[in-house]
Amino acid sequence: MASPFRRKGKGRGDEGAIDIDIADLIDLEEGLPEPIVAEEPAVETPPEGDLQDIDLMAKSAQTVIDTCMDLRRGENILVICDPTTTDIGQALHEAASQRSDRVLLIVMPKGRHHGEEPPAPVVNLMRQQQVVIAPTRYSLTHTRAVRQAIKDGARVATMPGMSNEMFTQGGMSADFTAIKKKMGEMTPVMRRKRIVNVKSNSGTNVTFEVNWREWKLDDNGICNRPRMLTNLPAGKIFTLPREGTMNGTIVIDGSWDSALVDEPVVLQIEDGLVVDVKGGTAAAQIRQAFGEAAKRLRSKEQENVWTVAEFGFGMNPNARLMGNVLEDEKRLGTAYFSLGDNTRLGGTAAVGIHISGVLDTPSIWLDETPIVEDGTFLID
Repeated sequence: MASPFRRKGKGRGDEGAIDIDIADLIDLEEGLPEPIVAEEPAVETPPEGDLQDIDLMAKSAQTVIDTCMDLRRGENILVICDPTTTDIGQALHEAASQRSDRVLLIVMPKGRHHGEEPPAPVVNLMRQQQVVIAPTRYSLTHTRAVRQAIKDGARVATMPGMSNEMFTQGGMSADFTAIKKKMGEMTPVMRRKRIVNVKSNSGTNVTFEVNWREWKLDDNGICNRPRMLTNLPAGKIFTLPREGTMNGTIVIDGSWDSALVDEPVVLQIEDGLVVDVKGGTAAAQIRQAFGEAAKRLRSKEQENVWTVAEFGFGMNPNARLMGNVLEDEKRLGTAYFSLGDNTRLGGTAAVGIHISGVLDTPSIWLDETPIVEDGTFLID
């Protein structure tokens, strides 16, 4: 093919084409009309604030993938989101794709409540992964699907109620390596302590037993080995209250599920079960949600929905009390109680619902050792 800067000779006898002299080319161009240059369409530049948000989303997603989950090259990873968390799902997908070419992103329908099982196709995909990350409106943590995925060797991070703002600020901005170290230092403090007492100025006064060997210290944001499970943002120590041992009053004065309480919610506890609920809007929501969950169970199991399923306290210094239990229960100096399903912690209440409420400034004792006083963490 002839060069674009060559032309044919005048006679057939010419052996080929001759080079056009540069001066001739200039003369030819001077004799042509000015070329019409099409105006390029304007490219809209996102506002500076939007660009900053995008950068923060990408940075948080990179932290999750590289630090929290320690994704290895070639690992299978599934990101599960719903219509409320698609931006977060996309950011995680992009970050994971830099480390592995086996990344799946699935958008499932938004659930109806915490602990509801995901659709069967999602369950099947979860069982085939080495890493599962689930930023969803409602929690998948206490589901059979997650338990099975972990049993099959996956490491799982759930992010119930995660918003774009939460994903880029507060608890997600913490140094999870430092949190892991601080939580590890709590092991000798808890050793051989059997009785937990929680009080607050708003009226909480409840006592229960625990098995000191069953405190969970792995919800620290580092989820890098098979069969591990964490919430993000992370940073809490928690356990199963021994069934039938809790008695007293719990006053939820911080948040319930996804909202700050309009007035404190008072839970009366007898032998490990809630027997009365009083308070404002949140109390009505509790009665409705757990009443509906009870109707789905056999009659002899219905009272189990009122099991006090979990107790824990926050260890994340960056987390805020903001009306979302995912972050609220991680704030250093808070405590929380969960009602409902306790099977993930080894309990017997398989009731398909699990919701938490946060105490703002509690005091906590393990036997005679105070670890939190009026919301101030005491262990150096």
